[in-house]
Amino acid sequence: MEASLRGRLKRGGRTGDKVVIGDIVTVGRGSGDSPVIEAVGPRRTHLARRPSWSRVARVVAANLDRLMVVVSVADPPASRSAIDRMLVMGESGGMACRLVLNKVDLAGSAASVGEITRSYHAAGYRVLPTSAVTGAGIDAFRAEIEAGSSALAGPSGAGKSSLLNRIEPGLDLRTRPVGRRSRAGRHTTVSSRLIALTGGGQVADTPGFSDVGLGDVDALALARCFPEMRPFLGRCHFKDCSHVHEPGCEVVAAVSDGRVQEDRYRSYQAILEEL
Repeated sequence: MEASLRGRLKRGGRTGDKVVIGDIVTVGRGSGDSPVIEAVGPRRTHLARRPSWSRVARVVAANLDRLMVVVSVADPPASRSAIDRMLVMGESGGMACRLVLNKVDLAGSAASVGEITRSYHAAGYRVLPTSAVTGAGIDAFRAEIEAGSSALAGPSGAGKSSLLNRIEPGLDLRTRPVGRRSRAGRHTTVSSRLIALTGGGQVADTPGFSDVGLGDVDALALARCFPEMRPFLGRCHFKDCSHVHEPGCEVVAAVSDGRVQEDRYRSYQAILEEL
């Protein structure tokens, strides 16, 4: 049964959508005894993105335990920049993050899987290589999303719906092949929904991200969204250090001696400049 929003919620200034999947709401009765959402509770965590056509970030899911960033290692190839931005999206919303490398069955993917896995393990993330075709890594993927609640996010064509179909065949989520000319994915999930899994847990299936805008991230808190930088924060010469150009910066020193990877640091700089 669907419930409508109480008028004062429609007029409220809440950031993002008034109500999103995962929100905890209070429901009452409206005219004609129809259900009406009276209030929306505080959000423990949130997943927000800023579309390319907007300056405002929109919350697409709330109160979920973790973000599963799903990318394909080939067809289309993974973008390290996009991975980093989606991880920041989850970290800034208070979610535990995992990286899922899908399509490891494709020819020539082994080198990319090894390189990406080593890099993000070093950054502090668990990496799950998977194949929705062969079933490789599916047990580990299932164990993650059946424990608590998760959101799946990633570019179109990464295989999010295929992975969910693999662990829960009854879902029968629509999938489409990657475009032959551009090798880019085409959107098959067009709206977010929260799916209860028979083995336990809930998963939010969200539309593919063709762009990853980070409009709601606080520039001063960005460094905390990079787990490998956290041990060095608060140790810089300047209290309000941006970790880019100031003398006596512990983060810059950690990049120089290899304790923080240069690729990840460049992502930090690019996102900071945008913010």
